[in-house]
Amino acid sequence: MASYLYYLLPAVGGYALTSLYFLKNPHFLHKKKQTAFYCTHISHRGGSGERIENTMGAFTHAAEVGTEMLELDCHLTKDSHVVVSHDENLLRQTGQDVNISSLNLEELPPYKETLEVTFKAGHFSTGSDRNIALLEDVFRKFPQIAVNIEVKENNSMLIEKISDLVKTYNREAISVWASVDSTIMENCRKTNSSMPYMFTVKRALKMLLLYYTGLLPFVPLGESFLQFYLPQIINREYIPETWILRSRLVIFLIERLTSRKGMFKHLRDRGIQIHLFVCNEEQDIEAAFAAGATGVMTDYPTLDDTKEGAVGKAQRAARSFG
Repeated sequence: MASYLYYLLPAVGGYALTSLYFLKNPHFLHKKKQTAFYCTHISHRGGSGERIENTMGAFTHAAEVGTEMLELDCHLTKDSHVVVSHDENLLRQTGQDVNISSLNLEELPPYKETLEVTFKAGHFSTGSDRNIALLEDVFRKFPQIAVNIEVKENNSMLIEKISDLVKTYNREAISVWASVDSTIMENCRKTNSSMPYMFTVKRALKMLLLYYTGLLPFVPLGESFLQFYLPQIINREYIPETWILRSRLVIFLIERLTSRKGMFKHLRDRGIQIHLFVCNEEQDIEAAFAAGATGVMTDYPTLDDTKEGAVGKAQRAARSFG
């Protein structure tokens, strides 16, 4: 046993030191990613706390106050139009229990006059624009603003049409594939590999495992963005449906395991942007950047009535903690 340890301990120690060195100096092994944009402020669903979510009114408002990225979700109508909506079923948003895929564009119902903010329990938004938007209209009106496009269903026609619109409006460099599902992301990447993309849940868990085993510095990463919950908002601003996430112990463990400054710094040094969401309080914006985020996603582009607003707070906090 003693002779075994004689060789094992130096090997383990050497591995640990090598891993730590390359964790702090990834440029020796990896070329830093150079995305076409860098954003500190992202408007979740267009800023669903201040206007009806995912409407042109919401996107316009967010753009006017200086947001650097619009986050949205897409679905396909029966007559093959790509529309912007978080849900495929419209009961929550419109009060009508119908699916987008079963309706033609002109048959889509308007949003409710007031809509509860998902990540701000008990708070509601309203606005004069209650129409479900076309993705093409978003691209046409905001040609220079980055858009994070989340795909929730493995629908090849939907993915192809999104890709076609991205190409038509010459915005592959500033449009991001987003999905929590690895199978969907694989389809997105196969359809258009020129667009940057985010970590799926499976890939993020693998990355976390690589970090804790010391292998992360040696593994190439294709993703340009990591998007993840700011853990402390769970059960305060956002009440999850999954019972296990209502446990304070579980949330504490998630925060301890995922909010690792060393890991975040390594990713930043490799050119990977880290967006934490959904930050709907000033304290959450500051906490996100203190944890090592490069950007925050919020439902409130202005956050309060001060001139600075959430966009300015995000940019200031990024400078403070960067």
